[in-house]
Amino acid sequence: MTDGNMIRLDTVFSKVDLQCWANNPAHHTEEMNNERLLVRRGQPFFVALQCTGSTPQPPERCINLILHLGKEVVKVSDMRANQSQWWFHKQEAQSELFLTVYSPADAPVGLYSMTVVLLNAEGHIQERIHAGSFYLLFNPWCKADSVYFPDEGQLQEYILNENGLLYQGSWDQIRPLPWNFGQFEKDVVDICFEILDNSPAALKNPEVDTANRADPVYVSRTVTAMVNSNDDRGVVSGRWDGEYSDGVPPTRWTGSVPILRSWSSGGAQRVRYGQCWVFSGVACTVLRCLGIPTRCVTNFSSAHDTDGNLTVDYCYNEQLENVSAGKKDMIWNFHCWVESWMSRDDLLEGYDGWQVLDPTPQERSDGVFCCGPCPVKAIKEGEVEVKYDTAFVFSEVNADLACWIIHEDGQRTQASLHHGTVGRNISTKSVYGEQREDITSLYKYPEGSNMEREMYEKAGRRVSERNGGSGQLELSIKHVQAVHGTDFDVVVEVQNKGSQDTPAKLTITSNAVTYNSLHLGECQRQSASLTVPAQKVHKEVLRLLYDHYGACLSEHRLIRVTALLQTSSDHDSILQEVNIPLAVPELDVKVVGVPVVSHKLTTYITFTNPLPITLRGGLFTVEGPGLTAAKEIPAPEDIGPGQIVSVKFSFKPARAGLRKLLVDFDADRLKDVKGSATVIVRKK
Repeated sequence: MTDGNMIRLDTVFSKVDLQCWANNPAHHTEEMNNERLLVRRGQPFFVALQCTGSTPQPPERCINLILHLGKEVVKVSDMRANQSQWWFHKQEAQSELFLTVYSPADAPVGLYSMTVVLLNAEGHIQERIHAGSFYLLFNPWCKADSVYFPDEGQLQEYILNENGLLYQGSWDQIRPLPWNFGQFEKDVVDICFEILDNSPAALKNPEVDTANRADPVYVSRTVTAMVNSNDDRGVVSGRWDGEYSDGVPPTRWTGSVPILRSWSSGGAQRVRYGQCWVFSGVACTVLRCLGIPTRCVTNFSSAHDTDGNLTVDYCYNEQLENVSAGKKDMIWNFHCWVESWMSRDDLLEGYDGWQVLDPTPQERSDGVFCCGPCPVKAIKEGEVEVKYDTAFVFSEVNADLACWIIHEDGQRTQASLHHGTVGRNISTKSVYGEQREDITSLYKYPEGSNMEREMYEKAGRRVSERNGGSGQLELSIKHVQAVHGTDFDVVVEVQNKGSQDTPAKLTITSNAVTYNSLHLGECQRQSASLTVPAQKVHKEVLRLLYDHYGACLSEHRLIRVTALLQTSSDHDSILQEVNIPLAVPELDVKVVGVPVVSHKLTTYITFTNPLPITLRGGLFTVEGPGLTAAKEIPAPEDIGPGQIVSVKFSFKPARAGLRKLLVDFDADRLKDVKGSATVIVRKK
């Protein structure tokens, strides 16, 4: 017997080669690193043992591999007892011994340390050599893995694509937001497991947590809790009030990697600040990196139903002032989450496939700010008892919107009830290119159909009808595409479908709001007493002036116009609202030079100030996985109205392939101006 740490003169093995150059491409991890071993469970990988002599080890000796994952120890031999066991097959070749190592498709993911042990004929340790470490990831290419994805072509998007599109705006004016996921950037895989290691469950009982990492349901739920910092040592701190002076405004981020690196280098200190698309983008990066097929999803007109009655209630007084004091029900202009693909062995049959995971901290789930995984199929079928958090997500895409007028005598009148306002144009990036894919039909049956009504009732929805309005007047609000910095008109139409002229009072207000429905201040208001002739339409024009709205806009550049029509009948009211996003021109981004790995490229970024005011403190932020780490470039000067400013910077691409460079511009009175350039980088 020998001490495993002593060096013997008759050692058999001189070196262990983890064959990263061959294993990583076979396991679709070569983009992460070709100098470290990264493999996927349920798929074999190769290890070469180089021998000191001209022949491999004598036949009477036995080889074992010892794997360490945290405190868990796995002994691997060349005999296979069952599918849930590690094993290897060995093959001799000249002075090398090749091992083909097989991992179970349900092995816990994580960083494994591997030691090769040589036993003599008596079973005693003759030699021990540390082989290094390797990451084991989920494997959506493996049929036996619970994250197996049946369409291999789509994994190019849902696992391997580092560049994506998130969607913002409003349901009728959707705009794409390019996002760099960067799941294969240097050290990101280490940070992803560092996030899991910092979860409360891992810190409290690491052995149990390690074992549970075999289950994508457990891992994905942990990720949604850890991406926000509300309960734990999570990654991103959310903020929605516009005060970001002690951090980075949410709109400035263009990708996940700077956020993840900042969190890790800061000793698991939260990164300030994020909002829903930031949480969604970071979660997508982590889940794709771990090997779980994931896509970002945006739900437009997304309900936040805090009391669980499947109705969002807005209350106004007769002056059209919001009096919903104490109620947190609201409708977000848009809300982003992710879907991950996995089987749900913890549920009855029928709920495999896409699962909603929402890392934005809204409501607690089992005492923690997380949401999901929730089967999309359960949402569509109104199965709100299915775990996790199906009732909450069902409301986000299906709740009614009820608007109430609270009168001076304390009575309230329902001014409108909308069945189709919530959950519109649910969107994700197509796997076939840069276009948007509408996936609303996966979440709900067609609006107004019998099946849709049945699902509402199954979910416990109280289907009620409007009890206000004369029945002959209809109210609508129309507007053209509005451009930030300009004056524009909003037209409110009152149509009289009745046979009698009808007197009424019309009140119109415009308010600056955030995308998640927080009111920042009234911009303009006008009222008119009118008589609408029978079978005619009356049009009232509200001209919105930049001088009025410019100072109170949020970084989301969103104006909500509300119109209230009150007839002469007591407590008879009709109310309509629209959200108007204000557009700004994109940055012009030009990359000059031949894109080759490690060869210098120069980028020119041009911005034109669209506002009638001078902008100060301009800052360009540039980022691109495989191209350049995040960089900040100050604008050279204040930028006057209509003025054009250009900056340039140089970088050397690190990796070949189709890459995307993303640029953000922020200034004191204008934020969240984006631009991008696509670059095809060739190898040297």
